[in-house]
Amino acid sequence: MLGGDERAFDEFFAGHFPPLYRFAMSRLDQDADAAEDVVQKTLCLAIRKLDTYRGEASLLTWLCTFCRHEIHAFFARANRQPRALDLAGESPEVLAALESLWADGGEDPEAELRRKEIAGLVHLVLDRLPARYADALEWKYIDGLPVQEIADRLGLGLKAAESVLTRARHAFRDGFAAVGGAPAARRTRVPETP
Repeated sequence: MLGGDERAFDEFFAGHFPPLYRFAMSRLDQDADAAEDVVQKTLCLAIRKLDTYRGEASLLTWLCTFCRHEIHAFFARANRQPRALDLAGESPEVLAALESLWADGGEDPEAELRRKEIAGLVHLVLDRLPARYADALEWKYIDGLPVQEIADRLGLGLKAAESVLTRARHAFRDGFAAVGGAPAARRTRVPETP
């Protein structure tokens, strides 16, 4: 692609547009036009910066970083705040951390900053999960799909889909704790999300 091969560009676009679109849709309140615009800007920016890709993370992870910045820019241009993801549902540790945040200080700027940091951590952890787990969690907790529909989308039986959701919640919980989001791992300073 760096050499100008049009076929390579077509493969890059076809291979990365769908997962980035799904990534953007869940963060842009299912606004299809905004998601398409954000993903197109993401891919254009990534192509311009492709020579900086060092392979330290998967290409999709690298692209999601650009997409996350474009989503942030979208909300800034619209003078809106992103909706917080609710993936804590069945993880007591994560739920306790989030509840303590929402109970903190009302209009207190520090509490508001902490809420934004936690929302960023939730997104960060979700973005790092295996695609099947991330899809299952997003479909369940963001889109509100019943388990049977998730099973159908994954091509699994109901019990197998429930098992995937359980493993996905455990992976999310562990990832959340690893980045300092769980109460036991809470630090005074949370790492900045990309």
